[in-house]
Amino acid sequence: MLKFLVRGESVLEERLAQIGKMVDPESRLADIGTDHAYLPIALVKEGKIDFAIASDVAAGPLNNAKQDIEEAGLEEKIETRLGSGLATLRTEDQIDTVVIAGMGGKLMTNLLETAYQEGKAYPTLILEANIGEHLVRKWLMDHQYEIVAEQIIEVAGHIYEIIKAVQGKNKVELSEKDLVFGPFLLKEKNPVFFKKWTNQLKYYQNLKTNLNKAKNKDEDKINKINDLIKMIEEVLK
Repeated sequence: MLKFLVRGESVLEERLAQIGKMVDPESRLADIGTDHAYLPIALVKEGKIDFAIASDVAAGPLNNAKQDIEEAGLEEKIETRLGSGLATLRTEDQIDTVVIAGMGGKLMTNLLETAYQEGKAYPTLILEANIGEHLVRKWLMDHQYEIVAEQIIEVAGHIYEIIKAVQGKNKVELSEKDLVFGPFLLKEKNPVFFKKWTNQLKYYQNLKTNLNKAKNKDEDKINKINDLIKMIEEVLK
């Protein structure tokens, strides 16, 4: 996670900047896996939010966050919490927006599910998984969250998908294509989207070739990959 300095002011790198744009003004924010707390610091500095919790499972990154918060003079507005996932959040915090970024979709949904089973559900989730985005979308769908915005961007050779969802009362059904590609990303199909899925198509084609060379073929896996290849080819047309 990087931060750049311009005339003494901290400027978020593009991935965090795009996440920050999705945060609603005056939100009470929890940044899970905060690292240096760059996101909450920037949002409080610009006056978009007035309160945040910067949480991390590791003491080292959290100490970095504390130091940066102190240097920014924002100890009264940003609290640090040490612990796993959303376990650090309390009812009295009145958090309405949770950001989780930079971890795998499986771990992300495990953390969300653990909190959900404990009765912790938050009105707005902004999620950036570095792998397994379809798992994130499926979890959101199954828990009555509606995806309201998505971004796909490329930063320093890495492609990131950012998902914003709000909690509703009814399940919003997503198609298999929506889950895999993202409902908003599928409509927009920007150049980064095409780049990602062109590369993924090549990956799955090579994987299918290798699986077909195996002595004991996993026909079920090959069929699933064939279906995925077909779906990607249809979307890229």
